Amino acid sequence: MSVGQDNAGQNNAGQDSAGQNNAGQGSAGQDSAGQGSAAGGRDGRDPRPRAAYPAAHGITTRWHDNDIYGHVNNVVYYSFFDTAVNRFLIDRGVLDIHGGAEIGLVVETGCRYFQPLAFPDDVTAGIGVAHLGRSSVRYEIGLFRAGEDLPAAEGFFVHVYVDRQTRRPAPLSDGLRAALAAIQFR
Repeated sequence: MSVGQDNAGQNNAGQDSAGQNNAGQGSAGQDSAGQGSAAGGRDGRDPRPRAAYPAAHGITTRWHDNDIYGHVNNVVYYSFFDTAVNRFLIDRGVLDIHGGAEIGLVVETGCRYFQPLAFPDDVTAGIGVAHLGRSSVRYEIGLFRAGEDLPAAEGFFVHVYVDRQTRRPAPLSDGLRAALAAIQFR
């Protein structure tokens, strides 16, 4: 069963994109482009296994990540996505968060939840690029509990790269494009 919130922040526990009950089916709904959500145009039903992700970053859960229900709160998953992608970009030397000429602004996000994560789980974020445009990129991320091949959650976000000063879309730099191309799903 999918538990959490859809792209509009609505509770979708056990409901498909039309609000129909789908308990036990793990339905994904659709993103704003009408594609299977979180799965980059795939049918959206089967999550990618760990080995399908071209890059990975370890994340340690923290005590305060858990909510009153005893699991990592849904908003924390988005923080994990952002942390994993930005750490990848910084490690590759293509993101200067303080003085770089271009910055990535998040314009769309989504997440499907398959199993709860909780402190003190060790998590690996699998990272891949599903679409690489002139000034935008769609990242897809799987969050894996230690020792598990299927993700506890699978999400995406779209960065539009803009000039830091004007905030107008800017073409991806050659270095950024090369780093992202290296982790494109094939």
